Amino acid sequence: MIESTYAAEELIALEDRYGAHNYHPLPVVLSRGEGVFVWDVEGKKYYDFLSAYSAVNQGHCHPRIIGALTDQAQKLTLTSRAFYNDMLGKYEKYMSEYFGYDKVLPINTGVEAVETAIKLCRKWAYEVKGVPTNQAKIIFASGNFHGRTLGVISASTDPDSTTGFGPFVPGYHLIPYNDIEALREAVKDPSVAGFIVEPIQGEAGVFVPDEGYLNAAYDACKANNVLFIADEVQTGIARTGRLLCCDHFDIRPDILILGKALSGGVFPVSAVMANDEIMLTIKPGEHGSTFGGNPLACAVAMAALDVIKEENLAERAQYLGEIFRNRMQKNLVEKSDLVTLVRGKGLLNAIVINDTQDSSTAWDICLQLAENGLIAKPTHGNIIRFAPPLVMTEEQLNECCDIIERTILEYK
Repeated sequence: MIESTYAAEELIALEDRYGAHNYHPLPVVLSRGEGVFVWDVEGKKYYDFLSAYSAVNQGHCHPRIIGALTDQAQKLTLTSRAFYNDMLGKYEKYMSEYFGYDKVLPINTGVEAVETAIKLCRKWAYEVKGVPTNQAKIIFASGNFHGRTLGVISASTDPDSTTGFGPFVPGYHLIPYNDIEALREAVKDPSVAGFIVEPIQGEAGVFVPDEGYLNAAYDACKANNVLFIADEVQTGIARTGRLLCCDHFDIRPDILILGKALSGGVFPVSAVMANDEIMLTIKPGEHGSTFGGNPLACAVAMAALDVIKEENLAERAQYLGEIFRNRMQKNLVEKSDLVTLVRGKGLLNAIVINDTQDSSTAWDICLQLAENGLIAKPTHGNIIRFAPPLVMTEEQLNECCDIIERTILEYK
């Protein structure tokens, strides 16, 4: 039995002693969450400005989602796909109507969904486009972050993700992100099956592409019979102010990848959406997952998406995001030598610290933010990402902006 009286330092030491050293967390040990708030083991309360990398868009422990979880958990949790269950068909119909695709392939984690989309794209290339066997190519954008499996880091340009893990999966072609001419040239190759892209590169520091880039990229793919595949694991489910980030540009991806907030952070749920021409190229036995489409996940995901719609969280993210960026621009970019840029969409935002990636400034600022009651995390050294739960009120957002501004303006 695990005792509940460990101090924060002891719990950190336990992770260090018994856990793999593949993360470098901020030294805050959380034990409870509700809405936009989390509490540490010593009872200190924080605003959560990371939302588990946008998995907790609906807020921590949303009662509607927790209710669906507990109700279903007392009935049936897992059957595997060896049998039908009474939740999966209802969930698939719900997803199809919610996002407007013929079919959904249910899976567990975001990176599994990305891998599924890669397999689906290759199968479509051979079955429909007519690419010669084992010659299909998929285009990726530099600076991407689609996860950390071997099949996905094979497309990464981040040395932290790739060093010491080769050899890598062949058939990937890398081009610069936000470079439409590079994409137009690449898709001329008849062996190219798809282009997979994050509408906004979150892990890269909330890198928002130029106006018109995604529309031009979509058009280039359509003109060359190449699938446009959107990784909306982080940008989807209302985070950027629309249900999908692609909705800002009236783009309907050929393959849509979803995860994270698809369950409100309550359970691992992800999905790949496509129409029949693409989805039905995969036949029984060619892809699957023991837990994918389990009854518990189906119940949780439907409740999580009901919350998004019924609480108008996309509209709230759009409104609050404009307030946040305006305040950061006026009170930090224009007044502080430390912050050079604020960027983002909806409530997926970041500030760029006027420092090098090797500096500890952004990390130290995040430590001070935690001291002041707000938790966030740096990325790429000198960038701080800010992504609070979408259930945040305007009053709470302004209080958080006060904390961020005061912390940075007083930083020495």
